[in-house]
Amino acid sequence: MMDLLALHGKDGRLLGLDLGTKTIGVAVSDTRLTIASALTTINRKKFTPDVEALLAIAKKHDAFAFVIGLPINMDGSEGPRVQATKAFVRNFERLSELPFAFWDERLSTAAAERAMLEADLSRKKRAEKIDAVAAAFILQGALDRLQT
Repeated sequence: MMDLLALHGKDGRLLGLDLGTKTIGVAVSDTRLTIASALTTINRKKFTPDVEALLAIAKKHDAFAFVIGLPINMDGSEGPRVQATKAFVRNFERLSELPFAFWDERLSTAAAERAMLEADLSRKKRAEKIDAVAAAFILQGALDRLQT
């Protein structure tokens, strides 16, 4: 992972992304880069409006970089979803000055689902929030790594 700490300004935040085929979960860090919080879920339309929405969120929250979940298979191999994620980032990088860091997202959605079940959220609430919570798990993993 790139040296995100070297890029961090005193008030900057990281955005975590869980890129799905229908939605993009978004999480944000605090300015001290210690805690990730689920922020929102974007319903995907087309590439350009999706990126415009992400850039608006990044600007609003003074983000200095994106951490994007890389959906590696459980055996460590890279399947079609990894290739699609990398292609999305390659295209996104052309439209943004902000850097990207990839984070292995294995089990992030399962962990998010488990946490929401433990919080006794209804099926409808879980469906609305799962992607943003998964993005928070992805981002929290990266933040924890930065602290070591």
